[in-house]
Amino acid sequence: MSRSIAVIGAGPSGFYAVDGLVRALPDARIDIIDRLPCPYGLVRYGVAPDHQGTKAVQRQFERLLAKPIVRFIGNVEVGRDVAIADLAALYDALIIATGCSRDRRLGIPGEDLAGVVGSGAFVGWYNGHPDFAELDPLRPDMHTVAVIGAGNVAIDVARVLAKTADEMVKSDIAPHAAAAIAGLDLTEISLVARRGPADANFTGNELAEMSRLAAFQATVQSEVLDGVTAPDSDPAPERMRKAKNLELLRSFAAADTPRRLRFQFWGMPVALHGVDGKVRELELADTRHPERRWRQPADLVVTCIGYDPSPPVGLLLERGHIAHDDGRVRDLPGAYVVGWAKRGPTGVIPTNRADSLALVKVVVDDLAAPPASEKAGPGGLDALLSARGVRIVDSAAWRRIETAENAAGQAEGRPRVKLGTWRLLEQAAHGEP
Repeated sequence: MSRSIAVIGAGPSGFYAVDGLVRALPDARIDIIDRLPCPYGLVRYGVAPDHQGTKAVQRQFERLLAKPIVRFIGNVEVGRDVAIADLAALYDALIIATGCSRDRRLGIPGEDLAGVVGSGAFVGWYNGHPDFAELDPLRPDMHTVAVIGAGNVAIDVARVLAKTADEMVKSDIAPHAAAAIAGLDLTEISLVARRGPADANFTGNELAEMSRLAAFQATVQSEVLDGVTAPDSDPAPERMRKAKNLELLRSFAAADTPRRLRFQFWGMPVALHGVDGKVRELELADTRHPERRWRQPADLVVTCIGYDPSPPVGLLLERGHIAHDDGRVRDLPGAYVVGWAKRGPTGVIPTNRADSLALVKVVVDDLAAPPASEKAGPGGLDALLSARGVRIVDSAAWRRIETAENAAGQAEGRPRVKLGTWRLLEQAAHGEP
């Protein structure tokens, strides 16, 4: 008897799990369910638009979608179109790979002022995510930006804002975002980190890119770096990464330039101040000496401080992730969790591969026991969605979206031009004018 498995979430964790399942259970029936009409999750909507090399992993995922035992079921939202209990009843195993999509809040006064936006929303906006098509986060009177965070997401946000239109010409940035950014006259972008330079989580390649910007000069105050070294207590690879970062930071000029991208350490946000409902200043305290406070101009504030999960209704959260024991979801037999939904928003795309393959071993071991009864599987889901009038986007419909985007990109010399609204995606998926 072939086993049926549903994977909720078509991002990297979900696809890496499917890869492991295809190898371990070649006669299984596997459905990948996603609320979006497009697969690939953060690879499509989270990776920076000027980092096309990082998106190359899509080709591996495309090969999985071509497998006869794998189906993509897009435009199906668990909790709206189908309950998680329904899926648990239909499939022999259920793998939840829904990630973390809600921006964490700073929890300080002024956070709801216009011009304050979380990185998840902001990155989704410039990457053409349909949920953020109407976000409109920029205003022509914005000149100063504060990007709060010390990781690669913060670096990505700052770089995309700093790059010229010519520097982004080979990217797949959403056209509306490209036009809005090009219309700004920015003079300063500050990357604000609560801790010191040795604690920053930037990777060396991302940091090095900041020295090659055409319009902005990367700067850091030299005294912040005086005497700072990578801790000897860190494991060797981490120590080497931090040492390289410190070397790069020391190479950045401390000069006052017309347009600067400033790395600012030991700054803890304590308040945001506005005029007429719009943010104008960021108030910071010295993390080491909290009594020392100051304000600096900030017409746009992008928070890059992490994400929280939005799990399917009925699942318990624990310490920022879905509650589980070795990947087995508590209180829902036959359900498993993987990726950010399992461990929180840590690690880069390849990190998820090892996590997903480890989870697959748990699933396969559990499925070795004979089933109590045969479950309806994919056929049961098809019948349920049809009865409820849900218009799915399958692999063929997704390929129509992809073909339209690639053709538009080819006409402009870009990798693709994403269809950035729900309506445009639906029209392309179903061949509608």
